[in-house]
Amino acid sequence: MGIEKITMPKLGESVTEGTIEKWLVAPGDTVAKYDSLAEVTTDKVTAEVPSSFSGTIKEIIAKEGDTIEVGETVCLIEIVGDAEEPVQVSSPKADEPAEKPAEKPVQEAPKAKSQPVTGGKAAGRFSPAVLKMSQENGIDLAQVSGTGREGRITRKDIQAFIDSGGAQSQTAPQEVAVQEEPQPQVASSDQQSAPEQAVSSNVKLENGDIEIPVTSVRRAIANNMVRSVTEAPHAWMMIEVDVTELVLLRDSVKKEFKEKEGFNLTYFAFFIKAISQALKEYPEMNSMWAGDTIVMKKDINISIAVATDDALYVPVIKETDEKTIKGIGREIHELAGKVRNGKLKSTEMQGGTFTVNNTGSFGSVQSMGIINYPQAAILQVESIVKRPVIMDNGMMAARDMVNLCLSLDHRVLDGLVCGRFLARVKELLEGMAKDKTSLY
Repeated sequence: MGIEKITMPKLGESVTEGTIEKWLVAPGDTVAKYDSLAEVTTDKVTAEVPSSFSGTIKEIIAKEGDTIEVGETVCLIEIVGDAEEPVQVSSPKADEPAEKPAEKPVQEAPKAKSQPVTGGKAAGRFSPAVLKMSQENGIDLAQVSGTGREGRITRKDIQAFIDSGGAQSQTAPQEVAVQEEPQPQVASSDQQSAPEQAVSSNVKLENGDIEIPVTSVRRAIANNMVRSVTEAPHAWMMIEVDVTELVLLRDSVKKEFKEKEGFNLTYFAFFIKAISQALKEYPEMNSMWAGDTIVMKKDINISIAVATDDALYVPVIKETDEKTIKGIGREIHELAGKVRNGKLKSTEMQGGTFTVNNTGSFGSVQSMGIINYPQAAILQVESIVKRPVIMDNGMMAARDMVNLCLSLDHRVLDGLVCGRFLARVKELLEGMAKDKTSLY
């Protein structure tokens, strides 16, 4: 029997902290290893923190709404018998929790709250929770000393600053609900607060207006979208594809396929297969901007957008160029089901290299997607519609046509390679037909 710590897990490749959205347990509750303890939100994903041990919850350290750095303790658990191996998702350093307590420096923070943030790569980078708390209390973040990793300011630093009498004024909570979070790359707290004040002052509530609270998932989506359009110079291209033979192919096998495999064969699987093959032939499209270098990714991992009633998730199909149409179709079906049932794991949203969005499922025929940062491009597959087309023999015929719309990061990609890539996708799709294309 002993006391063990549960720490904030690392829920993404560049994630440094997470916000406790909701506790699923309370002190005194008995939990088994891998049971979910809390829901956590980061700027990339909402996920559940699993228990690393079997035992009884001894103490909840992090409160709901607290933003905790990766590796910091969120609760204590009393285990029965010998300690088990901790769940590896908890932290890259999950085997050292007793030797690296994170609470102590935070408790000592009030001693230095009169000093401005200095040094550290994270100075001037603030989480949404810190920004919101500072705005509610009229705090100039330049006057707060960060005790987090690399000098980063945490919610506890803000609270200690308030307790020491540093807060100057209160902002009406009504204004916070309509503010847009600035992006982490903005270096000055003055630069961050100015646009937000302008936004809140321009939005006035009238009789009958309804305020809808911004959820953490919606806020994370907003932050990522703003970062993408702010950092990446977007350009746009579109190509028209004749998929008449593909429609005939799918219609001829969909009933038998459903009976045999247990899930629907969608057009989306065919599109992802063709796009993956084209990415293999034009690897520049499968790249990312990395400052001084452009990283051309070896694996082709397709991110797909799956929407729920109030959020958008982007699970990843790994190594799609190595999969059959059936295999891709099954993964689309399974990942979409996990999103809608709330079972998607954070690991299933990591590692994407190129995004394909099925906007055609909503009837859209032309759209411009925002790039899924830090990827270099996103392809929108629009709705398949019947159109009159003049054929090579000069005759007019009704054909099944679809638009493919490509948004690209012009730092990484130019029109030449993107045009060739789209032309190859078109060629592959128009070549899919009965007796020519294998599903397996």
